[in-house]
Amino acid sequence: MAKFEEGLRYSESHEYIRVEGEFGYIGISDYAQHALGNVVYVDMPEVDDEVTAGEEFGAVESVKAASDLISPVSGTVVEVNEALEDKPELLNEDAFANWIIKVQLSDPSELDNLMDKAAYEAFCAE
Repeated sequence: MAKFEEGLRYSESHEYIRVEGEFGYIGISDYAQHALGNVVYVDMPEVDDEVTAGEEFGAVESVKAASDLISPVSGTVVEVNEALEDKPELLNEDAFANWIIKVQLSDPSELDNLMDKAAYEAFCAE
């Protein structure tokens, strides 16, 4: 059964963002990693790349499928989770602890377009 975490914002494409000040940590939800199955590769942008809300910034590949990563917000990539390059399966072990990219938010009001835990849980149950 998928876990849902309080304090995060979620997109309909199953990415989450955890906001800390002007930065956001973006990853895939536990629901998404369950749907994908065993993750074998994570395609990530480079530091200093720009991401745009609603647009692709990378992909996650599993033994079952490849899925594009869609950014929930716009901003500049300030860090990528390099641990995922060698151990992409960390996303299956704990999707919330293993974010994919850290971005500096360019428009924090975009967070208002995302779902909270209750709304996302209801969305996933449909």
